[in-house]
Amino acid sequence: MKIVSLFTGAGGLDLGFEKAGFDIVWANEYDPTIWETFEYNFPKVKLDKRSIVDVPASDIPDVDGIIGGPPCQSWSEAGAGRGINDKRGQLFYDYIRILKEKQPKFFLAENVSGILHPKHQKAFSSILKEFENAGYEISCESLNANDYDVPEDRLRVIIIGYHKNLKKRFEFPGPQKYKPVLKDVIYDLRLAKPAKEGNKTNGNELKIPNHEYMNGGFSTIYMSRNRVRSWDEPSFTIQAGGRHAPIHPKAPKMKFIEHNKRVFVPGKENLYRRLSVRECARIQTFPDDFIFKYWDIADGYKMIGNAVAVNFAFHLAKKIKADL
Repeated sequence: MKIVSLFTGAGGLDLGFEKAGFDIVWANEYDPTIWETFEYNFPKVKLDKRSIVDVPASDIPDVDGIIGGPPCQSWSEAGAGRGINDKRGQLFYDYIRILKEKQPKFFLAENVSGILHPKHQKAFSSILKEFENAGYEISCESLNANDYDVPEDRLRVIIIGYHKNLKKRFEFPGPQKYKPVLKDVIYDLRLAKPAKEGNKTNGNELKIPNHEYMNGGFSTIYMSRNRVRSWDEPSFTIQAGGRHAPIHPKAPKMKFIEHNKRVFVPGKENLYRRLSVRECARIQTFPDDFIFKYWDIADGYKMIGNAVAVNFAFHLAKKIKADL
């Protein structure tokens, strides 16, 4: 089955669908800091680099499915939360515009759980109605990627539509029996290297690609909560900002001082470092042969934090393939 990918990013969703047996024939990504990574890891896929608002549906191949996650910053609880009043939030309608014209058998759209916040209820209900009006039977749920072979607590809203001609409705697969933890995926990695001055990459000096971490202080917001998960727990959500990367599990959990204030355990400060780019990639279930290309280490964290976890995408894709 052939599919196209919108707002493709580094390609976590794409890789999960590839693992399930789908063939990605075309992708769109507007951010130039991502292009080299995507083209390196998906050399056979045609990458369209225009803003989606400038892409006519006629330029997109006819396929069986459309996948993609419109930018989530507008809906994030951690951001300003402007939702549909933000130009990025409005990109959902370009997704729907293309869907209406292409009429594939199915689509999948992914976004952050903040889109379900009461302040976005009217806008989100309108988006779901537009998907339905495009000709699709809609299924929508908030899921935790940790239930689907991802060693991370990561709540995401998934919208899947089957064309009404199919007379089918997508039923979300149930949670997997085993929930992976940090020890399952990053325990075997050797010592990570700190980034170079200005948080630039170590590049070819790294024995393990991308196994380097961001330097720099920790904000009062960061220090307001414990940021350490132990080896036998799933990771905190991997975010798109390197400064907010969780602390490596070799460190003890941060010490509570008072409301909104924690400190690193005295005498153990040397154990507190951010997870490396490769460790974050492993947590997001990218394989080690998936190489992230960047000069600024922040771009590595951004690509991984914005991606759909590969194993999570695979379980959804496998169910779609079985249905169709």
